[in-house]
Amino acid sequence: MALVTRTGRHPSALAALWRSTVGKKAVMAVSGLLMLLYLVAHMLANLKVFLGPDELDGYAHWLRTLGEPFLRYGWFLWIARTVLLAAVLAHATAAYQLSRRDLAARPQKYRHRRQRASYATRTMRWGGVILGLFIVWHILDLTTLTVNPAAQEGHPYQNVVASFSTWYGGGIYIVAMLALGLHIRHGFWSAAQTLGANNPRRDRALKATANVLALLLTAGFLAVPVAVLTGVVS
Repeated sequence: MALVTRTGRHPSALAALWRSTVGKKAVMAVSGLLMLLYLVAHMLANLKVFLGPDELDGYAHWLRTLGEPFLRYGWFLWIARTVLLAAVLAHATAAYQLSRRDLAARPQKYRHRRQRASYATRTMRWGGVILGLFIVWHILDLTTLTVNPAAQEGHPYQNVVASFSTWYGGGIYIVAMLALGLHIRHGFWSAAQTLGANNPRRDRALKATANVLALLLTAGFLAVPVAVLTGVVS
């Protein structure tokens, strides 16, 4: 039976795909992989803090000049932020709607089964909430510098050190990165299933890849606040 909207019109192919469970899972998978690529690049950039202020500050300046003269100063950074924001919103919206759809589809008599939700499902849901709140904090801390009283515009190395030198700045980041690691571990495997990359012969390799990727990213991101808190970076 063809799907018809309330106005009596047939929805477009993209709209129909978005309304379907398969479509929402595909959006989650693709947006998740896009964010994963960003995280890998972001982690590698963060590790420049170990090379000193000139290296990290120079990289931050290079990002703002990328694309010149075709793009004006800072435009590439705002384009990247816009694409990333769209991916985050699409990912979060699809996750929320799938969660509500899953709950609505389960009969009341199976409530006891919902109480035994899998560890992976609980981790993904609560990890997503933690990461969503962290993104807001991270922007206020190291982008707008609103909650970083010792920060100075144009000095990312100093701002990172100033943020992670406080127990709450370093603590929030560490907790969020641990949640990120678990989210990546389960999310990578889920995305592989959604996109059809898994099969009995590749399952072990995909699971190993998810574990290694989550471990490397978590360790890479945690290295910076731990180094600041222990005085290795100052």
